[in-house]
Amino acid sequence: MPIKKYSPVTPGTRFRVGNSYSEITTDKPEKSLTVGLKKSGGRNHSGKMTMRNRGGGHKRKYRIIDFKRNKDSMTATVKTIEYDPNRTAYIALVEYSDNEKRYIIAPNGLSVGDTIMSGKGATPDVGNALFLADIPLGASIHSIEMRPGQGAAIARSAGTYATLMSREGKYAVIKMPSSEVRRILLTCKAVIGTTSNPDHGLQVLGKAGRKRWLGRRPRVRGVAMNPVDHPMGGGEGRASGGHPRSRTGVMAKGQKTRNVNKQSSKLIITRRKK
Repeated sequence: MPIKKYSPVTPGTRFRVGNSYSEITTDKPEKSLTVGLKKSGGRNHSGKMTMRNRGGGHKRKYRIIDFKRNKDSMTATVKTIEYDPNRTAYIALVEYSDNEKRYIIAPNGLSVGDTIMSGKGATPDVGNALFLADIPLGASIHSIEMRPGQGAAIARSAGTYATLMSREGKYAVIKMPSSEVRRILLTCKAVIGTTSNPDHGLQVLGKAGRKRWLGRRPRVRGVAMNPVDHPMGGGEGRASGGHPRSRTGVMAKGQKTRNVNKQSSKLIITRRKK
């Protein structure tokens, strides 16, 4: 069972629904593939807070992930399935036939001992990275490149996948997790299957302290503030707050925020559903 309900032995476990981590095989990361991670607390290079409600949290190490999957025509064996505090999906440690070790985003269904491959000679099996030109139509794919050689950018979080709909000339037509349909060059790579940990969204933290462990500070609603602090603040009694907007006045509903001159906009066939 991927998720488990806790017995209410404490107030924090009364409503908690947590991950069972039954797929995880080790709790020790590969030391050669980890680096230190410095916290920003939501501050930029000059110390100004540019993202509110960030700070604290447990200390983390960053796991170096191979998003490019550029060791073509070389088999790799899955050694471990691990938890990564920096992302929602699990990661897999693979060892190539030349003894090099790398971390990849673990697809759902991949287990220790499985063999994966990337490049032209790879078969369309779960975990294999192929060019979009070689993937069968209708296949579920994840970790998709937007530009050739850039590395995976689309469908990397827990339980996500896109669908290869068709091919048009030098482009593949892909239905994204957001329901957007867009073109991507056939020379881009993608990994067969869906990402691991599909029940991530069913978790219930159970208490505010768990949110603090994850590095999130309390969030105050705009309507609960004074007019000096937020455009939706103030008013007599419980005022509705007016038009939903951010603290800096950016509209939250209806206002278009996408750059109309963005180069990739011309590759979008159907926008995501509102």
